[in-house]
Amino acid sequence: MSDEADFRDRIRASFARQKAMATIGADITRVEHGSVEIEMPFNEKLTQQHGILHAGIISAALDTACGYAAYSVLDDEASILTIEFKVNLLSPGRGERFLFRGDVTKPGSTIIVADGRAYAIGDGPAKLIASMTGTMMVMRGREEYHG
Repeated sequence: MSDEADFRDRIRASFARQKAMATIGADITRVEHGSVEIEMPFNEKLTQQHGILHAGIISAALDTACGYAAYSVLDDEASILTIEFKVNLLSPGRGERFLFRGDVTKPGSTIIVADGRAYAIGDGPAKLIASMTGTMMVMRGREEYHG
C-alpha cells in the first residue's frame, strides 16, 4: 500500500471511532493531504430553538474537519489534539445537508494551524454559514492519544 493510501486509511479508521460524529450522522467524504471534508444531513434533533443547526454542532464538525486535515500531514506515529479554536457564525444553518471543510494553513512539527468553512446545501448554491481557525498540538509518544 502506498503512503498516500496509508494516510487516507488511517484517517478514515480514526474517524470511524469518533462516537460524536456518528451521533450527529456525519460522514467523512473527502481526504486529501492537508484537506478533509465531512458531510451530514439536516436533523431536527441537532437544532436550536429557532430550528437552525446548533452552533455547538457546527463547531464540533468544523473542529473535527480541521483536526483531521492536520492529522493528514503527520506520520502514523503522531497524533493531534485541538488546543484552541475560534468560530465565526456567518449565516443561519438552514439546509438539507451541511459540508464542513478543514484545510491546513500552517503545518508544523509541534503546532499546526487549520482553517475551516461550513456550508449549508439545499436549493441553489451552497451557502457559507461559518468559519473557523483552529490550533492543533502534535503529540508523540502518548499511547492514550494514538490515532
